[in-house]
Amino acid sequence: MKIRWKNDHKTGMELREREGVPYLVFPKLDGMSWLCHGFSTRLGGVSREHLSSMNLSFSRGDEEANVRENFRRFGRAAGFSPEDLVMSDQTHTTNVRVVTEAERGNGYSYPKTWRDVDGMITDVPGLVLITFYADCVPLYIVDPVHRAVGLSHSGWRGTAGRIGEVTVQRMHDTYGSRPSDLLVGIGPSICRDCYEVNGEVIEAFRDAFPAEVHGKLYEKTDEIHYRLDLWEANREIFLEAGVPEKNIFLPEICTCCNPEFLFSHRASHGKRGNLAAVLGIRKSYE
Repeated sequence: MKIRWKNDHKTGMELREREGVPYLVFPKLDGMSWLCHGFSTRLGGVSREHLSSMNLSFSRGDEEANVRENFRRFGRAAGFSPEDLVMSDQTHTTNVRVVTEAERGNGYSYPKTWRDVDGMITDVPGLVLITFYADCVPLYIVDPVHRAVGLSHSGWRGTAGRIGEVTVQRMHDTYGSRPSDLLVGIGPSICRDCYEVNGEVIEAFRDAFPAEVHGKLYEKTDEIHYRLDLWEANREIFLEAGVPEKNIFLPEICTCCNPEFLFSHRASHGKRGNLAAVLGIRKSYE
């Protein structure tokens, strides 16, 4: 299958495959032996029809047995056990939760014990944070000094609410993470060319960002529509939070441009499964 990359994908994510399951990684993070991370594709699973085939959501109408088998397959490929997952409860908030050992398996081994959690941070070895996508932006945040990680879901509301900055601040307050040490991956999501929004959305971005960057973030396409760049918006948020430019990695792959490879809400008009981002600290570093 031919993948449509944006710009030079060698500076973005790279495709890996293990046991017949393709997944995406950031090369700059993939070389860190203590870190587990990855982003699923829609290939390599057992789900059928519009959920075909690696649907990683219990809430899209799939059979539970299929979803659990998909998690097992993705886990074997990306290097984690599904029983170690801790799941978000995404409602487009900027709520970021500190995850401890007590939450191991939350949402997978037993029903979720929280609501309205779009971001999570942890420094517990063996825990694997997981968030879900079909056009919104995954934000991977890694502190190699304190060996702590953060993973946040950022749609347009989360981006306007600057959840990336909120996550950085929460890691600083909890683990002592310094923005200058952080490595940040902005994951596969809808690109500027595919993301048309109305004036209400743009007003939120005008309020959330300084005027000098507005031209980088959006452009008007007709009297009522604009194209919005969520990748650049999140990059600006991390730069303003103090993360060095060289430490911020863009995906260079759009969900909407690749509907046969990645689930996209826009491309499928809502008839789709869910992709997943995972980020954790390997057990061997306990």
